[in-house]
Amino acid sequence: MKRKTIAVIMAMTLTLSLMSGCAGKTVSNESVETTTEASTEQAAEEIQEDSTEETSSETPEETSEESEAEATTEEKSEEASSDAALQDGEYSAKFTTDGSMFHINEAYGDRGTLIVKDGEMTLHITLPSKNVVNLFPGTAEDAQKDGAVLLEPTTDKVKYEDGTEEEVYGFDVPVPAIDEPFQLALIGTKGKWYDHEVTVSDVQSAEAEEGDDDMSAEKKVAELIDAIYVQNWTEETDAQCEAAKKAWDELTDKQKALVEGEEADPDYFGNDTGDASKDDPLNGDEIGENELLVVSFGTSFNDSRAEDIGGIEKALAAAYPEWSVRRAFTAQIIINHVNARDGEKIDNVDQALQRAVDNGVKNLVVQPTHLMHGAEYDELVDTLGKYSDKFESVKIAEPLLGEVGKDPSIVNEDKEKVAKAITEAAVKDAGYDTIDAADEDGTAFVFMGHGTSHTANVTYSQMQTQMQELGYKNVFIGTVEGLPEETELNAVIEAVKTAGYKKVILRPLMVVAGDHANNDMAGDEEDSWKSGFEKDGSFDSIECQISGLGGIPAVQEVYVSHTGDVLN
Repeated sequence: MKRKTIAVIMAMTLTLSLMSGCAGKTVSNESVETTTEASTEQAAEEIQEDSTEETSSETPEETSEESEAEATTEEKSEEASSDAALQDGEYSAKFTTDGSMFHINEAYGDRGTLIVKDGEMTLHITLPSKNVVNLFPGTAEDAQKDGAVLLEPTTDKVKYEDGTEEEVYGFDVPVPAIDEPFQLALIGTKGKWYDHEVTVSDVQSAEAEEGDDDMSAEKKVAELIDAIYVQNWTEETDAQCEAAKKAWDELTDKQKALVEGEEADPDYFGNDTGDASKDDPLNGDEIGENELLVVSFGTSFNDSRAEDIGGIEKALAAAYPEWSVRRAFTAQIIINHVNARDGEKIDNVDQALQRAVDNGVKNLVVQPTHLMHGAEYDELVDTLGKYSDKFESVKIAEPLLGEVGKDPSIVNEDKEKVAKAITEAAVKDAGYDTIDAADEDGTAFVFMGHGTSHTANVTYSQMQTQMQELGYKNVFIGTVEGLPEETELNAVIEAVKTAGYKKVILRPLMVVAGDHANNDMAGDEEDSWKSGFEKDGSFDSIECQISGLGGIPAVQEVYVSHTGDVLN
């Protein structure tokens, strides 16, 4: 028989009269025909239409082993049930019968809901169809006697994993004892009664059963999140983002805490990163002939996206009002995250370029917010090459730190401007008047970049050189990835210790203060930079400044200058 793993919605009513086993209808012994269940196939015709009886391919050895296992389970169950009487409340219990065609709806496995009240037990079972009209707690013969009280069906709504729903019959069955077989007769749509022996066992608390449901629901959400935690976009991506958010919203707080997948965790939807409505995705049409496309890696942290990336975009728009500023992110993972969580749709590079083509843009200038001529910049150049014949002119401006240079000793005007800007901002936020005042107080500033295996990683070494040339002896450059090697966490800790500083202030050398800044740098996990400095034990204090480069006006002016260079 086809099995379905389900998220079940069951509508049922348990009445007090049924719980006492005295509700239903009385029947006359002249109204029905009695038939013992001599033939499983005959019973199947009435109990479950269009169903094929399951056959067994077990070997005698397998059957023997299973029988022994079942016997052991039954013994343990009997011991557990004899330890103490069930308290009033709701439980989950296993319902088994002596016939393969009489069973609980496969959506529920083999379990029903057991209600215990005033010592009386009633099990609600949901059947596969509406082919069983009535049940009777006893034999088929007794069911046909005058005054026999039949169990009336309830209408239960079952929802399967594939989204289909079905209304079937359920019954509230009085349970005389746990783990002890009892008679339960049934009558089908053709008016024939059949004898069955059933057993209620494996009683579990409702909380345990709910835990199983929670696990099923949270796994589904984790799978939906993992499905959109990808770098490629497809025609189904938007719908997948909506589905993930919808499934998350349907979880209880308890279930949300259980979400865990390859990439998924409760923070994906649950982490508060600020008000997304303050951010402008700049994805509108009616662009005009001249477009200034600002391309960023992106961040899912709403406040940083609005302040840092948005700050750069606003500065460019103010500087060049005759150009329509639009946005694109290179990280589809981030685009999907923002789309799913906040409903904000940000163009990827291909989408933004196609939007420009569709709007008849003639002159396109691209300003990347990347720090250097690294892998992201190279990919951007390659993508632009595919659209070069779509516009009259296409120009790409320099990244923030300008040309890379051949070795760590090479610096330039851009690096100097950025070095001064971030240091001045950090010193001010730390409460010092000057970098020298911080130095005299034994305070070191550590600016943490991302790092890269690209040959452009020499840029970080050049930024360290730049700090030294500016006389900032208490400023150190590091990277999350530890590339180049001298920027690795342990190497930076040793450098700060060797220089004799006892106070450390960490700050990101990144355009945005997103996941790397909040977690890799300032997080409480043992592998964060803050934890690394604390664990070393050589420092009196470790503080973190969560601020991106993009929010610093002097840094914004560097981007404005780069754009002006290609415009002029």
